[in-house]
Amino acid sequence: MKNELIIEKIELFKVPPRWLFIKITTAEGIIGWGEPVVEGKADTVQACIKELEKYLIGKSAKHIEDIWQVLYRGGFYRGGPILMSAISGIDQALWDIKGKSLGVPVYELLGGAVRHKMKMYCWIGGDNPDVVLEQAHEKVNAGYKAVKMNATGGMDWIASIKDVKKVADNIKLLREEFGTNLDIGLDFHGRIHKGMVKRLIDELEPYEPLFIEEPVLSENNEALKHIYGYTSIPIATGERMFSRWDFKPLLEQGTVDIIQPDLSHAGGISEVRRIATMAEAYDVTLAPHCPLGPISLASALHLDFVSANAIIQESSLGIHYNKGFDLLDYVLNPEVFEVKDGYIELFKKPGLGVEINEEKLKEGVKIGHDWSNPIWRGIDGNFNEW
Repeated sequence: MKNELIIEKIELFKVPPRWLFIKITTAEGIIGWGEPVVEGKADTVQACIKELEKYLIGKSAKHIEDIWQVLYRGGFYRGGPILMSAISGIDQALWDIKGKSLGVPVYELLGGAVRHKMKMYCWIGGDNPDVVLEQAHEKVNAGYKAVKMNATGGMDWIASIKDVKKVADNIKLLREEFGTNLDIGLDFHGRIHKGMVKRLIDELEPYEPLFIEEPVLSENNEALKHIYGYTSIPIATGERMFSRWDFKPLLEQGTVDIIQPDLSHAGGISEVRRIATMAEAYDVTLAPHCPLGPISLASALHLDFVSANAIIQESSLGIHYNKGFDLLDYVLNPEVFEVKDGYIELFKKPGLGVEINEEKLKEGVKIGHDWSNPIWRGIDGNFNEW
């Protein structure tokens, strides 16, 4: 039978700076691309995909939902960053195939766009004030109207007043330079423990951040009950949560304003679409996490295009992790990610809409990567959250 989209081949490409790409090819020669990776655990996710291949080869790529359910429920142990990231990249690639086979962008398959462009932001650092103004001007000149930076470096469980007083220095610099013409998100990055969050909020509130991200680690989400009512600054979290079941208690608790699932970690387009709809029912907004590559970003944007509660989208362009290779280096049509007056416009090409430069990808495979996040320690040698 024609156009059954039987999956014939699965290939993996581990490339710098810290990415893993999956290429799924059907019997008709239609190719789908995805990004299944956990930062610092690319080899582990690769092994997971190899274990999942038996559920994919010979199956129809049309059956996205059935494949998702089998990959998630087919093992006795479910969830977690490795399995869900493997599923995420596979799911992205299947949506890419389906869109290409039907000649339409993925957002059309998800119900059609609710907007014609998506507001974007980029990361500018924040650990060190020396580069904040320079990087902010670079992003503004590139078309962005919003940025995000780390609120602090490493901090003790209860930090000294000297360290606390440094926290507002970076956002103060930006407010003095740009006034309210620049939206500024602050990422606590899970570096702060519960006992310090309210004190840091006291320092930051006068400078009106757009949101505070991960004020505590996701495993300590119950602490948000003590933080949420303390401030009018919107609270964002979710990049280290991997399924609708992880988000369910957070939404029921009612202590979050912005959820940030990652399209390469939280089950791909299929699952994050469900998470976004759950959040809408709780009047919670969506701002997908995306410090990775072009397929992950494209997947996030297709979700944004169809989600009424999506408010802003992260891009990794120029992020400090991207040493030697950046967001657009493996892309043949980088113009789709052009930021105009703070926004990326609706994609027009079928599937995910990103054309991958396979020759460049093969060059990247020869280099590979062994990325891992730094290990931080305080003055006394105790482990600090990074």
